[in-house]
Order: sequence, then structure tokens, then C-alpha cells
Amino acid sequence: MPLPLIQRSGGAWRSGAAVVDHPESHTTEMIRIGNICLPPGFVRTSLPGIMSTKSSVWIAGRAGELTAVLAFICLWFGASNFAHGAAAWPMFRGGPQLLGVANGSIEKELALLWTYKTGGPVKSSAAVVGGKVFIGSGDQHVHAIDFATGKTNWTFKTEGEIEASPLVLDGKVFVGGADAWFYALDAESGKLAWKYQTGDKILSSANYLKSPKGDATWIVFGSYDNRLYCLDAATGKSNWVYETGNYINGSPAVANGQTVFGGCDAILHVLNLADGTKVKEIEAGAYIAASVALEGGKAYFVHYENEFLCIDLAKGTNQWNYKDRGFPYFSSPAVTSDRVVFGGRDKRLHCVEKATGKSVWVFGTRGKVDSSPVVVGDKVVVGSDDGRLYIVSLKDGSELWSYEIGQSVGSSPAVVDGKVIVGSEDGSVYCFGGKPAK
Repeated sequence: MPLPLIQRSGGAWRSGAAVVDHPESHTTEMIRIGNICLPPGFVRTSLPGIMSTKSSVWIAGRAGELTAVLAFICLWFGASNFAHGAAAWPMFRGGPQLLGVANGSIEKELALLWTYKTGGPVKSSAAVVGGKVFIGSGDQHVHAIDFATGKTNWTFKTEGEIEASPLVLDGKVFVGGADAWFYALDAESGKLAWKYQTGDKILSSANYLKSPKGDATWIVFGSYDNRLYCLDAATGKSNWVYETGNYINGSPAVANGQTVFGGCDAILHVLNLADGTKVKEIEAGAYIAASVALEGGKAYFVHYENEFLCIDLAKGTNQWNYKDRGFPYFSSPAVTSDRVVFGGRDKRLHCVEKATGKSVWVFGTRGKVDSSPVVVGDKVVVGSDDGRLYIVSLKDGSELWSYEIGQSVGSSPAVVDGKVIVGSEDGSVYCFGGKPAK
């Protein structure tokens, strides 16, 4: 009988006493063990002696065989990456459910470690995988930057601005552009693997899932041609296309065999991922520009008429709503075990109770907050159009630290290994981290 190495408990996975964060509770997508991210299919197919079910992952063998497996993992990730945790932020909001919650912690005060200059405004949000930062720019390029030094690794030229955030998966970088093309690039070299043309610009960041048979990875993203696309990650061939009534600006969230997204048609769409068929449509009341977060069978999202909604997806009913001053919301929420945090064009960052929508605190900035906040430990990181990057307390919303970049910070932070990566309208990418020891 194989010995249990990793077992799932509810929506999480457990290894001994340590919780193993699994972003998709019903399919094997990416498994994170502490700070180690195992790519889709890794546990199922790559290691000898491992079997998995929907509730458990098992590993066969005695101590010597376990050592061999660990050696295999070291080779997979690279010995230095494995030794340092091989932490990653592979996509917009960190994972398929778009929860905006990072592992680990950051210091209360950060230092600027490096800056990287592009040729246009950086509205894209970064992905960080394998020691590289991947981000788009208004200069029509996708940039791969060394995470440690801020030096150029490679750039790839497109024919339009890149505002979408890259998805890094299975050795490829997936991202759409304002030129209406969706690109798959080799993560090491930046060479084009394939591209797929849509009917209008792509601002939606991509998400992913395993195919129903489990033998392929699929990519989903929206376009301003009103359609949601599902492509094969290896080939770029279309699996299905779903047409809505207006632009799709936000990223589709993925959980429980479904994708959920809003659109400028003021509808929350719920689709079956296996074939792209409609499960249900829920009237939102105004157009939804931001992305939806999924957790516990509920969808958390804002719309353009100053309202935040929590929808029970099974019932299709509104659990609660939050309204404050008469300003639109454009920021995607961060969802923790008991709180939801999101920005507004009222120049404020809002925190509400997850169960009720009751206000916990509000933090004021000097500009609209379109940047989507990230929660890391007991802190929240967010940018503002006032040109600052902020760290505030998750407990009470008090300001802990800020850094004046100067121009608008609409890019959303990526948080990895105690470092924060964010872009700015000034055309630069900034990396902040703990102050170096003297």
C-alpha cells in the first residue's frame, strides 16, 4: 500500500501538519506545497510511484525512493530554486480563483531594490516564475526581467500595447495584446510558440484548467470582440468560443469545473468549462470591468455603479451588497478567510466582512484606486493613481508604509518571496523588498 504524502482536506491539501494550498478544489491544476509550486500534471504524470485521486495524492516507496523523488523535483525546478523555495506568482491575482492572496510575508517597510525601464506605460501586472518577472508594456513588448537583478532577459515585440497580465505555465508565457492577437511564448527564450487572432483588443488576462480527460491544459481569456475563448495550451487550437453581449475586460475566474466572469453587458456569466455552454446568467445591474474572485461557491465582484456584490452561484442569488459613495469600482477584490478588500474610484481602499459585506475599515489615498490589492499575511499592498504604492494593515487599515513613484500606479502588485513587483504609468517596473542588512 502506498504511503500518503499529500492529502486534501476540504479545499486545501495537507502534508503532515502543513497546509498545502490548492487553488482548484475539484481538478488538479497547480499544487503549492509551502512556497513550492508544482505545475499542472506534475503530480499525476511526472513522478514514478505517485498516484492521485480527487481526495488524495499518494507516493509509493521507502526512504531511498523518496530521496530519489526529491532529487527529481530538484532537477525539475533547478537545485537553487528548490533550495530557495521556488516561490511563484504565475498569473493575475496569483491563481485560478483570482483571490489576490499571496503566501509568506513582507516587511512593514520596504526598500527599492531595482527598477526596469520600458518604452511605454506599464498597466500590465507581473507574473513571477522561475527567477523571472514577465510583464507587458505600452511599448508593445512583453518583457522578461531577471527577478534578482532587474536586468533584461528577453523582450518580444507585438503590434499593440500589452495591458493584459501574462500567465506563465508549462514553460510558456500566455498573453493577449491590443493588436487582437493572443500569444504563446517560450518562457526561456521569448520565441513565439503560436498565436491566435481574435476580433478586437485583448485586455483580459488568461486563466487555465485541465481538459475534461486530464490529458491537456486549456487556456481561457476574453476579448473586446465580446467573446470568451478556450484554446489548447500546447497548440493554440480552439476548443470552444462563447459569445456575450458586450466587451469582456476582466479575467475569467476558474473553479469547480466552471468559469465565471463579468462583462460590459452588465451580466455575470457562468459557463461549463468542458464545452463552453451556459450554466446561468445573473444580472449585475451595471457593467463589470474588473475580474471576479471565486471562493466557497460564491462570486465576489464590483461593478461600475459603485456597488460590490457577493453572489451565491448555486442559487444565483445575491448574498449581500456594499455601497458607499457614488464612484465606480474598477479594482478586483482580494478575498481572505474573513475579509474582502478592494479599491474604488472614490480614492479609497475598502475592507468589508466576507460573510456580511459590513464595512470594517476604509483607507484614503489621493487618487483613484484601480490597482487590485494583494493580501500577504497581515498586510495589504496596493497602488493608487496618486503615484504611490501603499502597505496598509489588514486589521485596521492603518498606513504602514508608502513609496512615491510619481505617476499613476494602476498595475496590480505581484508578491513573491517577500518582494513586491509593480508597474507604473511612468514606463517602469519596480521591485521592492526588505531593506538590505548593513
